[in-house]
Amino acid sequence: MHAVLEYTYADNYLESREQYRADHLKAGWEAVERGELLLGGAVGEDPFKGLLIFTGGNPLEAAKAFATADPYVINGVVTSWTANPWTTVLGNEAASPVHP
Repeated sequence: MHAVLEYTYADNYLESREQYRADHLKAGWEAVERGELLLGGAVGEDPFKGLLIFTGGNPLEAAKAFATADPYVINGVVTSWTANPWTTVLGNEAASPVHP
């Protein structure tokens, strides 16, 4: 199973993230090293959304735990977030691959 963590950033995201970015990235790479986080980053040209893809034993709980401890969330860089299960069926990393 996978989970998708979606962030909505504040309008002043590019400015407000600077003082928290190192800690946010450190937390992200620690989640990668634990085998929980596959990918993460801003979406679109005006990065007002972010997506992080989680995997592992309980990816939904890992996504929620990441968000609640993330310096971006704690300090208002992220204005809202959602974590949802993601049923993956295509690709080498799909949790439930379906072939024709």
